[in-house]
Amino acid sequence: MELSLASLAEYGRRYRRWSIAYSGGKDSSATVTFVAYAIKRGLVPAPESLTILYADTRQEYPPLHATAMRLLHRLRDDGFDTQVVLPAMDNRFYVYMLGYGVPPPSNRFRWCTPKLKIEPMAAALDAQRGDEKYLSITGVRLGESSVRDQRIAVSCSKDSGECGQGWFEVKPPSWAGDTLAPLLHWRLCHVYDWLYFEQYRHGYEEVAGIAAVYGDGDVRTGCIGCPLASRDVALERLANTAEWDHLLPLLELKPLFREMKGAQWRKRKVSPERTQDGGYSKNGQRKGPLTMPARAHFLKLVLDIQRRVNEAANGRPGVDLIDVAEEARIREMWSLDMWPRKWSAADVAADELIPIVRSVGTELVVQPMLFERR
Repeated sequence: MELSLASLAEYGRRYRRWSIAYSGGKDSSATVTFVAYAIKRGLVPAPESLTILYADTRQEYPPLHATAMRLLHRLRDDGFDTQVVLPAMDNRFYVYMLGYGVPPPSNRFRWCTPKLKIEPMAAALDAQRGDEKYLSITGVRLGESSVRDQRIAVSCSKDSGECGQGWFEVKPPSWAGDTLAPLLHWRLCHVYDWLYFEQYRHGYEEVAGIAAVYGDGDVRTGCIGCPLASRDVALERLANTAEWDHLLPLLELKPLFREMKGAQWRKRKVSPERTQDGGYSKNGQRKGPLTMPARAHFLKLVLDIQRRVNEAANGRPGVDLIDVAEEARIREMWSLDMWPRKWSAADVAADELIPIVRSVGTELVVQPMLFERR
């Protein structure tokens, strides 16, 4: 706590306005309550304003979303500015996937985080930025993942990165804020201690609701049925409790996302496209977007999952994976024959047998088909 307070005091004094990226998870909940506690108790110089931004992806676990809404309400009562931001309509998870036909995100094509969280938050800050940057406070910690730890190590060793009392990074002038992670050095046990056993200190008892998802284990959470995770451990835990057993149909989403990536549901390029240097793309015959029949098929399945969850809720928090406006927009995009850039209805089905084409330098080599489907 002393290191985190020193970090906030040192870097916070350089900025008149602070913002916090709040996701509703354990680390960001610890961060937002710690910063609010430090300001209310006068342990750090208070900024002129503190804006807490919650990116509502509507793909969060119901207990986390409900807890986040209650905590935001308390923070508003304490005089802090809180904002709930939504992605642009066409960037929302199911609209982007089932409207445009973009396949589910993966570790090699992780479009979800920028579209659902980063861009809406950045747009909200840009809209009120003025001539000065914000100090953008995040809940990033060491030990969350080896990939993130490596990224932190690289940024701390060059240019503007500063280690020690929190991870501070100066962003380019075009960014709305420079970032600070004051809880960088907190271990998982410190986070849990703060959330569950230090409520008498910080006063935000709402965060106890996070225990419904995390319990006392080292569980990482993402969106419901996150396609990037091998298992949705948190959802499995929830669906096996009496309080949240109505969420059981949501476990069907992960297998559904895996099925979406199959060739029978997607388009494919016949010939490699030209690159900017005049050559051909290496993965020229790559699989692409979902076909129109695939989009209609999976929309029906997702809406059915949503219906079954909400019918079984009986007064408990349900889900709103695809709302009425989003469904209407998805169907409108179909009527407008909308496809991702460089793709169209004219591209072949990905499960169609076609000659194999490979680029060798600036030339194409074609391997004729040995078999033909009849």
